[in-house]
Amino acid sequence: MPDFFYEKNSFDLFADNSIVAGVDEAGRGPLAGPVVAGAVIFPNFEITDYLKENLDDSKKLKPKIREEIYEKLIESNAIIGCGQASVEEIDKLNILQATFLAMKRAVSQLSTKPTYILIDGNLVPPGLPCAGKSLVKGDAKSLSISAASIIAKVSRDRLMKGLSIDFPNYGWDKNAGYGTKDHLKAIDEFGITIHHRRSFAPIKQIVEKSLGDAK
Repeated sequence: MPDFFYEKNSFDLFADNSIVAGVDEAGRGPLAGPVVAGAVIFPNFEITDYLKENLDDSKKLKPKIREEIYEKLIESNAIIGCGQASVEEIDKLNILQATFLAMKRAVSQLSTKPTYILIDGNLVPPGLPCAGKSLVKGDAKSLSISAASIIAKVSRDRLMKGLSIDFPNYGWDKNAGYGTKDHLKAIDEFGITIHHRRSFAPIKQIVEKSLGDAK
């Protein structure tokens, strides 16, 4: 289970002035929808017993539990930021750079400026407002990153459920835009939407074929 080991190691770097944020993203792989990032600070490493016992990598948790943890985070003293990069930005920049952009936007939404940032993965986004460290599988190691993963995942899932109201044929309320069998079948039957990532296969091939047929 995640703990504050990495936060406290970072804390030692800056003595009593350290404010450590955890950052994670959701939605790098889907065919539709934005990529969303969360950023979380636990002031003075204070955390409720419920969160300490239940926080984990968001992918390991059932949707109902993720929703419950999300609400507990909102109710807690945690400082929370959330940012996203649009489908247009993903197609223009590429998914990695768009993910970095979403992470920076999440950090910018924190009401308290961090002095150190722990980022899930193996890369540190350029242009952060302070020093940072990447942590592979950080959402299973760091409580701050784990909390950020919940914020990102639940926020994105809710966003995709909202989009599915206007585009009910694609099942985004269930597949969150990922390339499931039913989603791919819907694309074949109903075509692509403004929320599909045109730089991603198979969407890219559909667009190229459409342009070729139009010539």
